[in-house]
Amino acid sequence: MSKNQAIVFIKGKKEGSEMERRTFLKLATAATAVLATPYVQAQSKKFAGVTLRLNGFGGAWDEALMKSVAAPLDEKYGLKIQIIAGNQSADVVKLIANKDNPPYDLFQADSALMVELLKAGIIQEIGPKDVPNIRRILPNFREYDNYGVPFSVYTVVPVYNSKYIKQPLTSYSDIARADLQGRVVIPAPTFDAGNLYLLGLAEENGGSVSDMEPAYKVLEAAKQNIVALAQSSVAEIQMFQNEEVHAGIFFDGRAYELRSKGAPIETVVPAKGLYSVSTYMNLVKGMRHPEAAHAFAEQLLSDEGMLGLPRAIRYGVTTDVKLPEEIRKDLLLDSPERNALKKKIDWEKWIAGRSARLERVNKIVRT
Repeated sequence: MSKNQAIVFIKGKKEGSEMERRTFLKLATAATAVLATPYVQAQSKKFAGVTLRLNGFGGAWDEALMKSVAAPLDEKYGLKIQIIAGNQSADVVKLIANKDNPPYDLFQADSALMVELLKAGIIQEIGPKDVPNIRRILPNFREYDNYGVPFSVYTVVPVYNSKYIKQPLTSYSDIARADLQGRVVIPAPTFDAGNLYLLGLAEENGGSVSDMEPAYKVLEAAKQNIVALAQSSVAEIQMFQNEEVHAGIFFDGRAYELRSKGAPIETVVPAKGLYSVSTYMNLVKGMRHPEAAHAFAEQLLSDEGMLGLPRAIRYGVTTDVKLPEEIRKDLLLDSPERNALKKKIDWEKWIAGRSARLERVNKIVRT
């Protein structure tokens, strides 16, 4: 092979290699783009890499929030939600004790416990500018101005077993009826929410949160009827299922649970008004991702988010969401007319009277 031939050969090889290299680069670029697409999409989600910590109540409640709120947020934004199940009252104490390094970013609290959170200065304001769906909250449900987002409601009502009680109960005061002797259960007075029936007894008989004496008079009259102060909802459910009691005071969602298990438990709507507790979602002061928390609240108040708990455990809604008939028929607060019966409660005064109520109820029932 001559020198010139060699040069020509090498030149030709270089020219061919350059064409091959350009073709390879085109293919490699296209392949890289295809392979990288899921990664790029994942990285482009607004809250990818962010996790919000939230106190939980456990069981069906937490599962419903994960399905109707957390899962859509993960799909849409890459936002992760960690629910830490515990005891609500204990979690409030933990949150306040660690306010400089809060263990939660978001905090669920019932109406009564909101008083303690506000006094501790541990939660932030939240408004429709950041969470537009706040405008959908129904009148009289947002009890603390711009603090907290109410997203669920349960009501404390008289209930009875229609198999044994032929004359329906119509009021809280009916627990003193003579035909209920030895057949009534009421929640222990340690529960701020559960013992709202005492406020019902007071106001049905001319009293108020500042004058509870009428309630105690009815309780005195009902003493021979009361066989137990239920220490938990589970204990009360068992008493109704075992037919140890035929009437009492219970949560509307728990009464539905009994009905779903075959017990003929009727829920009473007292004509003079209902006493309800809302559960609020709060932004904790010092949390690092307020925009992500706003997205959580927005999803929570969306139609999808609102219907999660009613579908699972028939707790009531706080917005103008349209209720499917299969859910609506099982809810106590199912219409504007029913919502109008929801009584306004001065929670600060109610909390302040906790010790006095506990002492009086125990004295009446246990002696």
